[in-house]
Amino acid sequence: MPGPKDLDPSSSPRAMIGAELRHARERKGLSQSELGEPLFVSGSFIGQLESGTRRMHREYAVQLDEILETGDFFTRHCETSAKSRYPDHFEEAAEAEAVTTAIRNYNPLLIPGLLQTPLYAAELFRTYRPMVSDAEVEELVAIRMQRARLLDDPTKPLFMTVIDEAALRRPVGGPAAMVEILRHVADLMRRRRIIAQVLPFAAGAHAGLGGALKLMEFTDGPPLCFLEGLDTGKLVDDPATVARHALTFTLLQTTALAPTESLALIESVAQDYEHEQPRP
Repeated sequence: MPGPKDLDPSSSPRAMIGAELRHARERKGLSQSELGEPLFVSGSFIGQLESGTRRMHREYAVQLDEILETGDFFTRHCETSAKSRYPDHFEEAAEAEAVTTAIRNYNPLLIPGLLQTPLYAAELFRTYRPMVSDAEVEELVAIRMQRARLLDDPTKPLFMTVIDEAALRRPVGGPAAMVEILRHVADLMRRRRIIAQVLPFAAGAHAGLGGALKLMEFTDGPPLCFLEGLDTGKLVDDPATVARHALTFTLLQTTALAPTESLALIESVAQDYEHEQPRP
């Protein structure tokens, strides 16, 4: 098994804290599992902290300072790494998403966030938060578009998604917004930047009826699964649970249309929305 990748401590506060944690642990002669025991976390969790995949919470920082005899280093610096532009329930998932090598995503109701376009995202934010100002909506959209730049790289991360037909048929933001986003998804598919499949209504009952899921893989750590609900989210690293949800995604892929058929359906629905737009 290859050794842990050296981090660039200057790349982010989490990378700096992770590099220091690895150094302090090795200085004490502890394995990741041994360090995790008094914190009641797994060795893989410690590895995720060291690799910068996960953010260090204050309760862990206090205990680590005591165990590793680092004064208040981790307690002081974890506050810096905790600053996030994302909601509390999603911030760790967004941070992990930024360093992933592969993403497998299923959403039963919406086009996935990384594939969203400005008109579509703006309509969602206005619906979720009807009292916010236009300026706040613009800021939220800008944050989501910045996050979507993860797909600007031509080769990584590998992005695979199963999109429910309901997400294609629900006119979020009206015909113009739907044309924009469906053409965008189709373009990413044609450029072979993403692998997308549509789960048709005709499939009936399927393995993903329980809700949305996102699976993430990493070069230097075990896979994670993010389960999201209404203003809630849970990042899971338990191997058995992650494996179970990985099977769920595989079952969804086998039930969904093939990528070529999915592309044809997406473009057909986009064309239908185009016909609904008012003529100039």
